[in-house]
Amino acid sequence: MTTRDLDGWTVAFDLDGTLVETHEDLVGTLNRMLVLHGLPEAPMESAAELIGGGARALLRHGFERAGANWDEAGAPALFKDFLADYVEHIADHSRPFPGVVETLERLAARGAILCVATNKRTDLSELLLEKLDLTRHFAAIVGPDKVSACKPSGAHLIEAVRLVGGDPAKALMVGDAAPDTGAARNAGMPCVVCTFGYSPIPPADLGGDVLIDAFDDLEAALDRLIAARAT
Repeated sequence: MTTRDLDGWTVAFDLDGTLVETHEDLVGTLNRMLVLHGLPEAPMESAAELIGGGARALLRHGFERAGANWDEAGAPALFKDFLADYVEHIADHSRPFPGVVETLERLAARGAILCVATNKRTDLSELLLEKLDLTRHFAAIVGPDKVSACKPSGAHLIEAVRLVGGDPAKALMVGDAAPDTGAARNAGMPCVVCTFGYSPIPPADLGGDVLIDAFDDLEAALDRLIAARAT
């Protein structure tokens, strides 16, 4: 029988590169935009490291890497086209990382409140998670448009945790990039860093509390952090 030893604890998750492997669909949309503008496609793996900065940064850096001069005045229209394409292909190839579903189920069974705190727009996050049948695991999906300031501001995590009825003093963050560790640090929360995500910075240099190489390792990492928090 599972013990509800995580009652009162909240775990906030990043989305892209933490819960879901999204780079093929994001870079696929980027490449369709590049081709439309007569530019060469970006290599899939090398462009994946641009994802952590958000879709706007992915688009800008992708165009600059392809040799284009970035036109700030034309950026809103280009971004609108990017989003329209991405919505159509948001879950063509995106899948939860191995072990995600099983780990979320175990954490919930132990009493943890789970939420998503992502810099991906809330509507896009909800659409992606719904298509992947992951929405049911989370008490809330909190994008940048639902908070006063997005990651790396600690406000993003604090407000997300409070939104689901949690206590920021009993909350932890799970992410893969600098905005995640920065937000956790600013919110005073421990942070688990996933080494399999999209950070251009080496995971060991992100300033997290624990590194995990697979989602199956998350429970043990959270248990260690909670035990340390209690001492």
